Amino acid sequence: MRSLLTATALLSFLALAGCQHYYMIQEPAGGKVYYADHFTNEDSGAVQFKDLQTGAQVTLQSSVVKEVNKGDLPDGLVH
Repeated sequence: MRSLLTATALLSFLALAGCQHYYMIQEPAGGKVYYADHFTNEDSGAVQFKDLQTGAQVTLQSSVVKEVNKGDLPDGLVH
């Protein structure tokens, strides 16, 4: 019974680990597009994330966030 529980837990972990989310974050004023694998909403309404293209930490006061598939990312962006 114990090995069954361990196997179930391991499979659940592996399934969740493969569920990576990606986001296209656009700055409406300038139209600049960023890509991130996570972001946070600040109390001020700003969005903060690490840009996957440059590695820079970015904070935008106004943004449009859209979840995208891994295949929608520019080539060479995912590590």
